[in-house]
Amino acid sequence: MTRLATAELARLAARLPVPTYDRDRVVPGIVHLGVGGFHRAHQARYLDRLMNQGLALDWGIVGVGLLPADRRMRDVLLAQDCLYTVVEKEADGELRPRVVGSIIDYLFAPDDPEAVLRRMADPATRIVSLTITEGGYHLNQATGGFDASDPGIRADLVPGATPRTAFGYIVEALARRREAGAAPFAVMSCDNIQGNGHMASEMIAAFATLRDPDLGSWIAAEVPFPSSMVDRITPVTSAEDRELLRRRFGVEDGWPVVCEPFSQWALEDRFPGGRPPLAEAGVQLVDDIEPYELMKLRLLNASHQALCYLGYLAGYRYAHEVAQDPLFVGFLLGYMEREATPTLAPVPGVDLAAYRRQLVERFANPSVRDTLARLCAESSDRIPQWLVPVIRHRLDHGGEVGRSALVVAAWARYAEGVDEEGQPIEVVDRRREEVMARAARQREDPLAFLRDRDLFGHLVDEPGFTEPYAEALASLHAVGARRTLEVTERSAAAPDVPGPVGPGSR
Repeated sequence: MTRLATAELARLAARLPVPTYDRDRVVPGIVHLGVGGFHRAHQARYLDRLMNQGLALDWGIVGVGLLPADRRMRDVLLAQDCLYTVVEKEADGELRPRVVGSIIDYLFAPDDPEAVLRRMADPATRIVSLTITEGGYHLNQATGGFDASDPGIRADLVPGATPRTAFGYIVEALARRREAGAAPFAVMSCDNIQGNGHMASEMIAAFATLRDPDLGSWIAAEVPFPSSMVDRITPVTSAEDRELLRRRFGVEDGWPVVCEPFSQWALEDRFPGGRPPLAEAGVQLVDDIEPYELMKLRLLNASHQALCYLGYLAGYRYAHEVAQDPLFVGFLLGYMEREATPTLAPVPGVDLAAYRRQLVERFANPSVRDTLARLCAESSDRIPQWLVPVIRHRLDHGGEVGRSALVVAAWARYAEGVDEEGQPIEVVDRRREEVMARAARQREDPLAFLRDRDLFGHLVDEPGFTEPYAEALASLHAVGARRTLEVTERSAAAPDVPGPVGPGSR
């Protein structure tokens, strides 16, 4: 058994691929806020690929943990010289591990905020990238404006405060660079939000304006915020994953990353201060990111939500189990083909029919073992971003919304916190109390869940949505998820007259 460390790379090279570059020559160029499994399986892996080609050695990543829970990541990475293993899991059970070395340092912000600010303010840092989850952008879903109610945000707006949030660190570091006459870094969001660069720009500038209007105006005018679409299914690493790495490859890694083989990254090429040669690692550099991001958000991300609540209520616990059940696959393809795809413009270089089929294959990979509980978590940040826009578009264009209504109803049923066998469900959501309180009232008021306008806007006022929603919720209560799906799919298979198709349909 070999503990993962720089001094052991030569020995490990006989068992699995390791960095072929001299990590002592790698210097920082990127600060990444929110180092988790996805960042390590995706962005850091692309940089590692470049470095193994002898490129981008001036684009090393310094990871930053902002939350108390990030302390463990700090401890594990620093004990391993910031090395870790990415294990790609093929559907046939084959494992493809690789040691990744593109993260060269890790800073735990609560212990030394000034060290984080120095690194971000350093002109050598040309990109600050983010995976802080959808809720980290502090968007008010109802108004579309900045929500300053978060306690961390309020604390960061106190004059002279030590930052606590991602926005606090970014704005303070940019203020220091502005004062020093240094060019701003690019802020690169890698979160699952439509127009994530635009969203980051608006929300961060709004936060900065509350602190200092001149600074807010400067950030809005001068700081580049490229948008991106990122895609790789990366489940939570389990104890079994760590043990498998030990047993099969003799590697002692405190926190490896497991993921599917598929990976995609489309990115707006807006980096005035420079960027790594990302195209050499397979990144699609594009002028218009919107077709790619809408494809991913409305087909992949929203489809995960279409599977997770219904699958969990029906007794499944893993995504691959649901994606191998023909009843659920039929429902999923129906959602993608008849409700999501008509909201999309053509995507350059992508066959959407093939993409839909590939998604089902990816979801069905039994080796990945992505839990439905992970997919069900933080739904109040996900459904408004991924599914509500589909519903809104279909209502505006006279299209079908029945399957989307069932997905929202399944979330409402899941949020009651008890499954169909009477067992408790752990609802994980930043708005947990509000969501569960509304769900608790819906047997008396079938539309109680939809009355949260911060999540659903005006959908509760739309009979075209509330009627199929109420019918679906009543069915889930009366006969359960599987029987409801059977009825839904049987009805969908019956001959009918297609509704009007909007100009955005294709």
